[in-house]
Amino acid sequence: MSSLPQTLSARLQAVAGIDPELRPATKPQFGHFQSNVALRLAKQEGKPPREVAQQIVDQLDLDDIAEPPELAGPGFINLRLKAETLATAASEQLADQRIGLPIAEHPQIVVIDYPSPNVAKQMHVGHLRTSIIGDCFNRVLTSLGHTVIPQDHIGDWGTQFGLLVEEILDAGIDAGSLDLVAAEDLYRRANEHFKADPAFAARARSRVVKLQSGDAETLKIWRQLIDISTAAFRKIYARLGLRVTEENLAGESSYNDDLEKVVSELEGNGTAVIDQGALCVFVEGFNSPMIIRKSDGGYGYSTTDLAAIRRRVRELHANRIIYVVGAEQGFHFDQVFAVARKAGYLPDGVEARHVAYGLILGNDGKRLRTRSGSTMKLVDLLDAAEAKAAPAVAMAAIKYADLSSGLNKDYVFDIDRMVATTGNTGPYLQYAHARTHQVLRKAEAEGIAVPDKITVLDEPAEQSLALLLPRFGEIVEEVAQTLQPHRLCGYLHDVAVAYSTFYEQCPVLKSEGEVRASRLALCLATQRVLAKGLDLLGIQAPDRM
Repeated sequence: MSSLPQTLSARLQAVAGIDPELRPATKPQFGHFQSNVALRLAKQEGKPPREVAQQIVDQLDLDDIAEPPELAGPGFINLRLKAETLATAASEQLADQRIGLPIAEHPQIVVIDYPSPNVAKQMHVGHLRTSIIGDCFNRVLTSLGHTVIPQDHIGDWGTQFGLLVEEILDAGIDAGSLDLVAAEDLYRRANEHFKADPAFAARARSRVVKLQSGDAETLKIWRQLIDISTAAFRKIYARLGLRVTEENLAGESSYNDDLEKVVSELEGNGTAVIDQGALCVFVEGFNSPMIIRKSDGGYGYSTTDLAAIRRRVRELHANRIIYVVGAEQGFHFDQVFAVARKAGYLPDGVEARHVAYGLILGNDGKRLRTRSGSTMKLVDLLDAAEAKAAPAVAMAAIKYADLSSGLNKDYVFDIDRMVATTGNTGPYLQYAHARTHQVLRKAEAEGIAVPDKITVLDEPAEQSLALLLPRFGEIVEEVAQTLQPHRLCGYLHDVAVAYSTFYEQCPVLKSEGEVRASRLALCLATQRVLAKGLDLLGIQAPDRM
């Protein structure tokens, strides 16, 4: 079902012949929406803008939903929806259990690659954005009826495990007794040992070969390191409220058996060729080829990523694959997708998209780090936030700041500003939600029933709020298509601001009769939209603050 703005826009375009670029009115006295379409057409037709605007208005039929259009200034067309139109639309949404959220006409299977930390290393601040953004996509797409399959592509394979296992054996350490902090410290020591001791370095390289060939002792320690790491990861996932489970674990190691299959297929169909001893794929538009198999017989990340796409399409039957990874990996994914297309792993109709994100900065405008200059651990960042506010509020502050800033933008991690209950913050939205509950609780305590129908919208503040609420489904659908969650953040902030104005200017419980009933219904509709909208952002919606 089209929203009211979409309906107005479609009718105006049918008359004008071009996109009217309908915008919310800048001031209440100008109505609800404005269009400058006449000014643009006037240049083409060589006529005065007001004359063109009048011609459009004369042909425009909006009697069923809007007041007669008005002309303003040099030729702006002002439109005001009828109060009963707004009341009907808001009431329909209130009666709808889905709050206006549409069900996808063609449901897809969507694979989302997140949060994907590395084994034997603590999650750091860089994992915050992939976690928050990926989970928001999961929630939004699921809400519209798509089947979402997260893939936690952890780094659990490679040469670093030769170092780790050899250091454990050298030092006589029981790997099962380690926690993730100790494992990470051990990795640092192993790196130093590797650089300082050629004999150890040789043994570590040999240990990699043993791991790859399935040596029992090496595999046992490797599995212990994975268990230690994933147990710690799950605590962070739970703290962040991520919808990622053990079933979604698909580390690099899970694709080992597929790598030779990829090589065989690419060689067999001529996609890959030998160049200077390495098996490569050349794709137009890239200055260098993708190396599928190194000249020494080893494989790199690119081959694993190809194997992952191959499995996600062939076995998980993905229609859409979303990678939530930092912007610095843009070239890598462009090349992987191009090679996957050439190889037939990404058939027509299957979308693969890298959703890039910017950096989290400190107050100095530089990459967020600890005072010592090292990369900040994610657990320390979360602890710092919860030192300023309750956990639910701290998580709201962090998630909203991340999602509302625009994914490609860097943003400053200023926790004092982020936890404020005023301004464009997550806690402000939570506070607005809590205020709706406060009114509804008082009504219940006084024995006043809350109806499910909005009937009276005489005040501008009532109309502004009622105008926003039915757009919820349209906004969520837009986020699902564009993968730009800041649009949902901006919408929910507009709802919270409109509710605050309504709350201050339109007494609810002190009003009487039909006006009171209608305003209570408007409070209930706002509560439902804010609650669901916050949930789609991964933010809790408390009843009290």
